Parts: sequence; C-alpha cells; structure tokens
Amino acid sequence: MQQTIQRIIQNAPYKVHMFVKDFKTNQFIVKERLDEPFSSASLIKVPILVAVLDTIEHCNTSLHQELTIRPEDWVDFSVLSEQRITTSTIYELLVWMITTSDNTATNVFIDMIGMKALNSCFRKMGLTGTLIQRKMMDIERLGQGIDNVTTARDMAHLFSQIYEQTILTPPLSQLVIEILCRQRFHDCLRRYIVDDIKIAHKTGSLDSVDHDVGILYNNVHDYGIGVFITEVNENDSARQLIGHLSKIVYDNRLQLKGEVT
Repeated sequence: MQQTIQRIIQNAPYKVHMFVKDFKTNQFIVKERLDEPFSSASLIKVPILVAVLDTIEHCNTSLHQELTIRPEDWVDFSVLSEQRITTSTIYELLVWMITTSDNTATNVFIDMIGMKALNSCFRKMGLTGTLIQRKMMDIERLGQGIDNVTTARDMAHLFSQIYEQTILTPPLSQLVIEILCRQRFHDCLRRYIVDDIKIAHKTGSLDSVDHDVGILYNNVHDYGIGVFITEVNENDSARQLIGHLSKIVYDNRLQLKGEVT
C-alpha cells in the first residue's frame, strides 16, 4: 500500500501532505510532508471546536446559552446568514461550524474567545504548527498573505486525542466525535467507499487547497487519515485524488480486518 500511495503522490499534479495512523498501535502507516505548514482553510474549525468546549467548561457556561449574531457578522457560505439568524445557542453554532463549515458561526467564536487566546489553546493541545491569524472570509488579510495554517502532524495529533477521548472531559470528548460524525460534506475521504462507514471528519477548501481529515472506524483497525492538497488549480480533481488515496487505505485496512476476524 505504501509504495502505491508514494507513487501516486509523486505523480500528482499538486502537492500532497498526508498521514495515516493506526490508532490501536499509535503508529504512522503513511507520513508525507508531516511538518510542512499549509493553509488550513476550514480545518482550523476543529481546534476551534475543542477550544470553545474547553472554554465553556472552565467558565461553567451552558451549551444552551444564546449568543447574539449581528447582521454585520453574516458572511458568505453560511446557513446562518442565509436565514438571517440573529441569536443561536453555543451548541447550535458548534454543530453548524462543523457539519456545514459555517463561517458566520466560526467568526462568532473567534470574536468570543479571541485569536490570541485561541492560539494559546492550540498550544495547550500540543499543536505546534497551527495558528489562527484571520477570520473566515477575510479576503483582505488573505490577500496580504496572512492566513491560518496547520501541519499534517498537528492534525494527526489532534485527531489522535479526539479518538482517545483525552482532549476534553469524557462527555465533551464524545460530543466532539458526535459532531464530527454529522459532517455533511462527503466528496473527499469517503468519495469512493461504498460501505456505510462511520467517519468523524472535517473538510477544508479554498481555490488553491482541498483537505479532509478524520477518524475512520472499522471495529478492529480504526485509523486516522488526513489528505491535504495544496497548489490546486482544479478543486474537483483534487477531491478525486483525496478519494482515490482514501480508498486505497480503506481497502488495505479492510483486508487486515478480514484477516483478524
């Protein structure tokens, strides 16, 4: 499998960062450009999810507390903006932020916690290469080269903690997994997988990047996988590449599961 993946990556028209990690052995099966930073796009919403839950726990705040959403907070690619919603609970905003990658919800949380505090939370999670420097849809700062960044190693570390349910208290750790499992975008990691699999994941996309990272459960060989494509000039082609690499890994893990059973 590793040789096949390496050959595909070498022949890809884009730059590929990738990891596959067996969560039972805690070993990397595939590791490609683990420490090279790249634009996180909406992947940054996963550590924000964890940071928000950590913050409200320490502040003894209810998930059902309502937050105000000002009209000037509404941004593109947001179901909240589409509905002209002006109040929403923390729980609802967290769900929208992950399941539909809602940018308005994300910006509300960035304002609530602050970028400096978020970056401090990220460091406490052990994310050494992840940094938030702009709000969602801040095209002006993005045009100035100011972007949110992460690494494949950070994403592997984050999702390992999510899988082990050690990143927060057990109930909140389980909530993180439940929300990630409700993801509505499935055109990358599970694109070519016909089975009805359980996957807790998050996508991220800009004109020049396409990512998908998560936990794939198959009872025996649960594993984490992240494929991060940069220098993209055609998004659907990049998503097909992610789907192809994911299918190769899935078929290999499925074969191992069959050997065990």
